[in-house]
Amino acid sequence: MKMILSRVVPKDMASLSHSTKGSELCVWPGMRQLCLRKNLLYGFMRLFSMPFKTVRSVSRTVGGVSQFCSITNMSSSLQIELVPCLQDNYAYLLHDVGTGTVGVVDPSEAVPIIDALNRKNWNLNYILNTHHHHDHTGGNMELKERYGAKVIGSSLDKERIPGIDIALNDGDNWMFAGHEVLIMTTPGHTRGHISFYFPGSKSIFTGDTLFSLSCGKLFEGTPQQMYSSLRKIISLPDDTNVYCGHEYTLSNSKFALSIEPGNEELQSYASQVAHLRYKGLPTIPTLLKREKLCNPFLRTSSKEIRRSLNISESADDAEALGAIRRAKDNF
Repeated sequence: MKMILSRVVPKDMASLSHSTKGSELCVWPGMRQLCLRKNLLYGFMRLFSMPFKTVRSVSRTVGGVSQFCSITNMSSSLQIELVPCLQDNYAYLLHDVGTGTVGVVDPSEAVPIIDALNRKNWNLNYILNTHHHHDHTGGNMELKERYGAKVIGSSLDKERIPGIDIALNDGDNWMFAGHEVLIMTTPGHTRGHISFYFPGSKSIFTGDTLFSLSCGKLFEGTPQQMYSSLRKIISLPDDTNVYCGHEYTLSNSKFALSIEPGNEELQSYASQVAHLRYKGLPTIPTLLKREKLCNPFLRTSSKEIRRSLNISESADDAEALGAIRRAKDNF
């Protein structure tokens, strides 16, 4: 069964350092000429490389996921690679091909990140945190001390994110080695939760706000906040790849089917998910278009869902989301 793990788009690169308000742009000497030569090389190699996918295995088995998975597109300048952590967490390595800049999103622990970096002989430049929970920041300090990486997170969580160096706000544009990163505040799971959207690579890192077929528990927020956060995310293009913080899709599919059994798109996706998990393969990333068709938390107006959970037709979408979340918590 074909599994899409990453979709990346070529982008010119000139910057090694981050770019935020008041920050300076650092340009390597000769980088423009280097990038031109690389782009010509990529264009030539694309003819031969596009049909091929590279899936690399590792010995580490976490939460039933026994593979470190990566798809490399030779025409791309940004690679995204999944690293299983703890029991069911995912961290993501970001690698800019042209500059060698490396980042990691939500390292819950340091060891699997260090192992992955060692295998590739990479340094680590940035640590991106979607929120402060330990299962997303537990590796921060060890990685920062070992590699000198800068920690990026929400300004609202600057007191709660270990080692934070760069505090960002909603709507900020940060630069990862020439790749634009839009910062989106997405509270609900926590009050300071943010998501990192890479428009050039059609990818968003949603942490514990949006999962495949679910959303995060409302630990510090309200149904209205979560509903607003999800609306922000689903306003992005349908072909956006969603990279979330956990491998919860199989259990999420069982709940989703229990409240919307007549959804044929959901039935088909649930079957794919079961097959992937049986093979020990990740279900992430997921496509935003698929989530709109299948995820009950993005389908609060569904008549079938409302009937299943006795949600009044007059209830607004935020109220419906709250009812769906309570049902999921007790499932």
